[in-house]
Amino acid sequence: MGKGTLLYAQSGGVTAVINATASAVIQAARARKVKVLAARNGILGALREDLVDTSKESAAAIRALAHTPGGAFGSCRYKLKSLEQDGAKYQRLLEVFKAHDVRWFLYNGGNDSADTALKLSKMAAASGYPLTCIGVPKTVDNDLVVTDCCPGFGSAAKYTAVSVAEAALDVAAMADTSTKVFVYEVMGRHAGWLAAAGGLAGAGKDDAPQIILFPEIAYDEAKFLARVQETVKRVGWCVVVVSEGIRHPDGTFVADAGAGKDAFGHSQLGGVGPLLAATVKDKLGLKVHWTVPDYLQRSARHLASKTDLAHAQAVGTAAVDYALKGLNGVMPVIVRTSDRPYRWKIEPAALDRIANAEKTMPKGFIDKSGYGITAACRTYLEPLVRGEAPPPYRPDGLPNYVRLRLTAVARKLPPFG
Repeated sequence: MGKGTLLYAQSGGVTAVINATASAVIQAARARKVKVLAARNGILGALREDLVDTSKESAAAIRALAHTPGGAFGSCRYKLKSLEQDGAKYQRLLEVFKAHDVRWFLYNGGNDSADTALKLSKMAAASGYPLTCIGVPKTVDNDLVVTDCCPGFGSAAKYTAVSVAEAALDVAAMADTSTKVFVYEVMGRHAGWLAAAGGLAGAGKDDAPQIILFPEIAYDEAKFLARVQETVKRVGWCVVVVSEGIRHPDGTFVADAGAGKDAFGHSQLGGVGPLLAATVKDKLGLKVHWTVPDYLQRSARHLASKTDLAHAQAVGTAAVDYALKGLNGVMPVIVRTSDRPYRWKIEPAALDRIANAEKTMPKGFIDKSGYGITAACRTYLEPLVRGEAPPPYRPDGLPNYVRLRLTAVARKLPPFG
C-alpha cells in the first residue's frame, strides 16, 4: 500500500462557488503531499471507476477554479438507497476505493450527499477497510441543518436581491402605461431562504418586493390576489417573489408539473412564476411579466458574495484537515459567533445529525402578514451577501473561467452494471 489517496466528488445542483471548495480541497491536500483524485459526475464516477487525476492540473488552473462557476468535475443527482437495498453498489465503491488506495473520501453536496458519505463510512468500518468519509456542505437552498448557512447560498441570495432590486426599478419606470405586476420565481422546494433573500432588495413598506411567497406558508389564492390588487392601487405596481415550492393548504405543490419524481425522489415542479402571472392577469386584468432565473441564480459567479466565497474555501480546507486527522463521518459546518461585526468559524459536526434533515425558515423570520421578512431575518441574511469577489476578465470583456484537462485515471476493475 502507498501513502493513500483522497477522492473528491461533487453532487447535486452546482453553485457559483462549489469549484472554490474543490480548489481549496486540492490545494490543501497538495500542501500535505496527498494525491487527489476526483470522480466524474459525483458518486456515479466512483461506481464507474471514472476518475480524474488532479495532479495533472497546473497550480494556476487549480487556483482559477476558485473563480469559475459550475462543477468542474461534473455532478449528478443520484441517491444511493440503504445498505441492504444497494449492497452491491456500496461493495463496488469499496472495491474502487481499494483499487486506487483511496483512504479519504470527500463528498461535496447537500442532505443526500451527507447521507451517502455517512453510509459509506459505516460500510467501510464494518468491512474493516480504513476509509475516512467527510461530507462537505453545498446548496443554494440553504437547507442543511446544524450549519449557520450553506456555501453557495450567499451568492445565489446576492444575485436574487440584486436582480429583484434592478427589475423593480424597471417595473416602476413602466408601470403607468405598461406592466403593473412582476413575478420573480426562485429555487426552494421546501425552504424559503432564497425567497427571503429577495426581501433584501428593499426595506420600506412600499419597496419591492411587496409580496414574498414562502413554501413554509400555505398559498391562499384569494388572499394573494387581494394583496396584489391593494398594492397596485397604493403603489402603482407590485413585485412578487415566489418560491418554486409553495403549496396549497392540502400540501400539494402549486406548481406540481405531474412529471413524476427526480433521481432523489422529489416531485418535478413546473414554473410557479408563469402560473401566478396567468392567475393575476386572468382574475385581476392586470398586465404581468414574469421571470424564472433558474440556473442563472446558482451560476452567476460574476456577482458572487465575498463572504460566500470565503465560506466555500474554508469548508474545503477544513474537510482535508478533518480527513487527514481521521475525523470520520463528519462535515465542516459554519458557526456564526457574532452578527455585528459578522464573525464566524468552522467546526466539525457529525453527519448523522445532518443527513436527510432539512432546515426551513424559522417563524421569527417571516413577518406577521406572511408576505415579508422580519428584522431578525435581515440581520441573518445581510452578512451572507456582503462583499464582491468578481472573476478576472479577458480582453474581449468576458470572464476568464478555467477548463481543466480532466486526465483520466487508468481503470483497474471490470465495468460495473
